[in-house]
Amino acid sequence: MSKILTIPSNIDEIEKTKELVDGFIIGIEDLCVNINMCIKEDNLSMLNDLANKDIFICMNKNLHNNDLESVKKLLIKLNNYNIKGVLYYDVGLLNIYKSLILNYDLVCFQEHLTTNYNTINYWYDHGVKYTYLSSDITQEEITTISKNTKSKLMVNMFGYLPMFVSKRHIVKNYLDYFNLNDDSKINYIEKEGKIYPIVDNATGTSVYSNNILNGIKFYINIGVEYIVLNSFQIDLDKFIEIINMFRNVNRHNALEYNDKINSMFTNVDNGFLNIKTIYKVKNNEK
Repeated sequence: MSKILTIPSNIDEIEKTKELVDGFIIGIEDLCVNINMCIKEDNLSMLNDLANKDIFICMNKNLHNNDLESVKKLLIKLNNYNIKGVLYYDVGLLNIYKSLILNYDLVCFQEHLTTNYNTINYWYDHGVKYTYLSSDITQEEITTISKNTKSKLMVNMFGYLPMFVSKRHIVKNYLDYFNLNDDSKINYIEKEGKIYPIVDNATGTSVYSNNILNGIKFYINIGVEYIVLNSFQIDLDKFIEIINMFRNVNRHNALEYNDKINSMFTNVDNGFLNIKTIYKVKNNEK
């Protein structure tokens, strides 16, 4: 079975789940998007307490020129910690990485772009040994990719999925324009009867899926190195229960666990694991 990574929401969650999972994805403040828990560079020492876990550091923001020098220094600083890799989006980070001698790997984390093994193999040949697969592809496509690449793969199996990212502060700009006061960390957009969580923070705006992905019945047939469970907006007690189900799932209980997770929430689906991503332009002509 694959190793289990989680995207935790806070330090308390890490403490309560670290004996249940193989590792964590943790962001660096001001350098990551779509990550629940982002720590400051000054707090990297907390990683020493997780030395026996597979730790991946997320720095997947689109970089600006004034970020580059600090990113270089941080990549060097991370060499002092026992981490598996750094998740990136901007190729600028890859170029910096290649100019240094570092003892950890890179993870291509370009969300909607990592959909085929030719792209993955291209970056592998340029020194990127891990790929975080897009959530827009099916189980069959994941299997095809895994059979045709040397890259170590990660794939989402549970949680709300990131749909949209912008460096613009869409919520804050809206509130300012209409002179509205709202200190909420999470807002919601309603469209066509569906509710989408939206987070506007220092790095911009992220919109998440209306439904929670439940991939447990597909997990037993997906041969990748890591699956990822995301705790964003999930009650901790429920999340621990879900981790335990993923730890113990097999061919005999997969459907039972699938139904149990579905019963825990009112907005669960299989994402695109069993259906191809097809978007059609609506015809509004009458």
